[in-house]
Amino acid sequence: MTARILVVDDEPDLEVLIVQKFRRQIRDGAVIFLFASDGVDALSVIDGNSDIDMVLCDINMPRMDGLSLLEKLQQAEGQQLSTVIVSAYGDMANIRTAMNRGAFDFITKPIDFADLETTIAKTLKHREVLHEAHRRQAVAERAHASLSRYFSPNLAERLAGDADGLALAGQWREVASLFTDITSFTTLVETIDPATLGALLNDYLAGMTDVVFAHEGTVAKIVGDALHVLFGAPGEQQDHAARAVACALELDALSQSFRDSWRDKGVAVGTTRIGVHAGPALVGNFGGGRFFDYTAYGDTINIAARLESANKQLGTRICVSGSAAARVDGFRGRPVGDLILRGRAEALRAFEPLSSKQYDDPSTASYLEAFGRLEAGDANAVTAFAAQIGKCPDDQLASFHLKRLLNGAKGTRISLD
Repeated sequence: MTARILVVDDEPDLEVLIVQKFRRQIRDGAVIFLFASDGVDALSVIDGNSDIDMVLCDINMPRMDGLSLLEKLQQAEGQQLSTVIVSAYGDMANIRTAMNRGAFDFITKPIDFADLETTIAKTLKHREVLHEAHRRQAVAERAHASLSRYFSPNLAERLAGDADGLALAGQWREVASLFTDITSFTTLVETIDPATLGALLNDYLAGMTDVVFAHEGTVAKIVGDALHVLFGAPGEQQDHAARAVACALELDALSQSFRDSWRDKGVAVGTTRIGVHAGPALVGNFGGGRFFDYTAYGDTINIAARLESANKQLGTRICVSGSAAARVDGFRGRPVGDLILRGRAEALRAFEPLSSKQYDDPSTASYLEAFGRLEAGDANAVTAFAAQIGKCPDDQLASFHLKRLLNGAKGTRISLD
């Protein structure tokens, strides 16, 4: 690559000397020298040659001196020239001023051409390093902008800034896993036209992922309308469970608002069900080296998915495991029961998380009283749940328990298909 160097000096013999001393490098195409007699001429040359790499500039010149030229170059937008100042050995005050104005180096008069050659080589090497740094920054910024369209900001930032980021495989981490799914979405797909479906799905997923990103979650996978979200990966989050529960509540509120807005357009969208569980999981990029597939595996992930599915039988919209709830300071919610999930023999305590407003509502206290009777084996639990439904006819979870009790079930242990 040919280096282009602008020499700014009012000594008429300097151009001849430089061409003579660097004749081999000029002949080999390693360097091209341009010349200007003062700062005014230099600015004109720079305007007509955007590919200049370096400026070798005297300080004392007519019309515009070297210090003024340096100031102009500093003020120019997008100008990234490396400048070497030439001055008399005793003129240290001006040399110091030049360095403060952005000069990279200086040489003294009379010019030692061996020193000049070394200084030029060092300056051009410095410029190469700067070019590479700017190139890497530009690549990272483009990568981050592209990745942010598909991945959560924390994952996109890590991948864009880390050349080895795609090898994020095989790490056991403590995470919170969150699953969402729209009830009867397959039926909806079969009953509306593709254009409406596309607008609906894009609107829904944009809103849901915005909520996830606001809580600094990572969208591990989107399949149709369903989302799998991770907290605590790829970056560690000590409060991953609290983030997941808060995110679940906000996702629920958004999905309810979304259903209302599309119902007004004549489209009946099903309820969004959400499951949350916290525990260890194997996380990383499992795309086989050819595809990027940042996801998670393990019992924690399976339980979260089954809790999401359990909402259908329980009548709830959000189901959070006791493991996740225990990790949230001041968790507020209603106990669902001790669930025997499909494929598991051990019971898992589950909760329906509530907002502060919901938790403080008197209906929550009456539900907790009824559940306490159920947990204690009190026969009056039936009456308590019936009273709860009388006050809150839309309380699906209370209805679920009342039906169980009326069908002869006892206690809080619940087997789910």
